[in-house]
Amino acid sequence: MSSTGSTDSAKSTRKTGDGLAKKTEKLKLDEAQSATPSPPKVKSKGLDVPKLWSESKDTRKSAAAFVVIGHVDHGKSTLMGRLLLDAGAVAQRDIDKYKKQATELNKSSFALAWVMDTGSEERERGVTVDIAQHPFQTANTDFTILDAPGHRDFVPNMLAGATMADLAVLVVDANQLESGMKGQTKEHILLAKACGLSKVVVAVNKLDATAPKAWDEQTFHHVKAEVGKLLQSVGFEKEDVLYVPCSGLGGTNVVNPAPSSGDTAWVTGASGTLLHHLESSPAASPADDQVKAPLRMQIADVFRGSITNPLSVSGRIAAGNVQVGDIVVIQPSGEKATIRGIEVSSEPGDWAVATELCTLHLADIDPVHLRAGDVLCSTAQPVGVIRSFVTQVEVLEPLLPQGVDVHVGRLHVPGSVAALISTVDAKGEVVRKKPRVAKAGETANVKVVLETGAPLPVGERVVLRSGGSTVASGRVGSVSVGR
Repeated sequence: MSSTGSTDSAKSTRKTGDGLAKKTEKLKLDEAQSATPSPPKVKSKGLDVPKLWSESKDTRKSAAAFVVIGHVDHGKSTLMGRLLLDAGAVAQRDIDKYKKQATELNKSSFALAWVMDTGSEERERGVTVDIAQHPFQTANTDFTILDAPGHRDFVPNMLAGATMADLAVLVVDANQLESGMKGQTKEHILLAKACGLSKVVVAVNKLDATAPKAWDEQTFHHVKAEVGKLLQSVGFEKEDVLYVPCSGLGGTNVVNPAPSSGDTAWVTGASGTLLHHLESSPAASPADDQVKAPLRMQIADVFRGSITNPLSVSGRIAAGNVQVGDIVVIQPSGEKATIRGIEVSSEPGDWAVATELCTLHLADIDPVHLRAGDVLCSTAQPVGVIRSFVTQVEVLEPLLPQGVDVHVGRLHVPGSVAALISTVDAKGEVVRKKPRVAKAGETANVKVVLETGAPLPVGERVVLRSGGSTVASGRVGSVSVGR
């Protein structure tokens, strides 16, 4: 009896003690929370951003973002790693560290690629999976590299990079031209054009490994001719395409000019360096109307930053301007957020304008309402959330009423081609009404229905894919919020 009573007393004491401990802990938490001041509300300075931009544009350095495209294993990431190293944006000690780590995985030649390929999956597989961004500066230009995956499984990520770029760098392995042309080289060229890019720098890579001799000039001219035909066939103008013979692994003619004697004696006469061509292809400055338009920016990435900026998004401003303190709306959720900080080219600032790649630090919004592909826009004129649209497309593969995946940058929405309205000629005149099928090479007006509502403004470029292939591309025409 005494033993049982003693046990019950002990249980009661533990229970009471546990309850006291919990109450005390709760009290401490409540005190800590009440002692922690709420972050101050961010106030707008009421800046006239279009005026500030107009006054500073003549004195600001030029800026350009370029997407690196081409077939898998043609050396895109290695070439970009070399560019960053020789331009002084990456230290040699970092390359030495990557080389040591890569050697442990029997991938010593991938050390330069690891500058861009930072994910464990990318390093283990030896292929780029997602868009890698890396800013660097020269005396004249602020650059952002958008290194796109070459594997066909990751074409949607390549599309995301192309929509944020001013120009494309097409990397072609001089020793694997045929496999590349049958693979992703052709599709990447088509997609770059579909995303609105007009300028291309073609880096003819790995010329140090040509056979029967290294740096074979005829190989370079053969690649130049074949790639040039393809680029012009999809609409790139000859004067907007530049060609660079180079070696990403060895570093010849990337930043430093090729030796003017020996095997590379012909290179200097054939082309400047890759960096020289990039600096000679500046991005066009946005028009005044574009800067003054309602804000629109597709979110490319959502991430948690520092303690002071716990929630951030990045992307390229398509239209308008934004400043610290602005209240914006996120579509399609309709939730609002406050801009608590802005970074352009990794530098903090008070404002940003159309065409700039930037990071926006947000407040007053739950992260569950933010996704890559959402659109951050003006509260006064938010982008509409639509369920269907009519578009005039360039048909790349035979197109029927069929299921398609609709891609707009990071946005990916399942849908269907609900109807083929007509095919038209080069003048826009109707050739056939309600055709059964639109053939490759034709231009067609089609109605697309989306499975879920998506923030798509009129004029937005869209790419339609089906079964892992790109079947058509065009622009959003008339839209509808219902089916």
